[in-house]
Amino acid sequence: MEFQNGKSIFLQIADTITDKVVSGEFPAGEKIPSVRELAAEMGVNPNTIMRTYSELQAMDIIENQRGIGYFVNKDAQKIILESKKQEFFSKVLPDFLRHAAMLGITSSELKKHIETLK
Repeated sequence: MEFQNGKSIFLQIADTITDKVVSGEFPAGEKIPSVRELAAEMGVNPNTIMRTYSELQAMDIIENQRGIGYFVNKDAQKIILESKKQEFFSKVLPDFLRHAAMLGITSSELKKHIETLK
């Protein structure tokens, strides 16, 4: 995995895992890779993966079943989608609208282009 500057590695890994949950690659109730397995796969320190898993547990995305491993929470997909929608409406959309206004793009122009993307 190629990591980007400007965002913590553990958060980038968390984003990758949440994307896999939303896409169905990691379905609800399924076991996810162990800390060591994922650390080796990603080429990072196991402590980084532990921090990622701690973050995902705090968000109720995964749960630890002692002695067995980490599993995707049954409501994980719903939690992730709601969180991503909130992020979109609070961060992405305001920036987008600010740029559109700066460029003089009207709502009718936006609507026309959105319709062509459907």
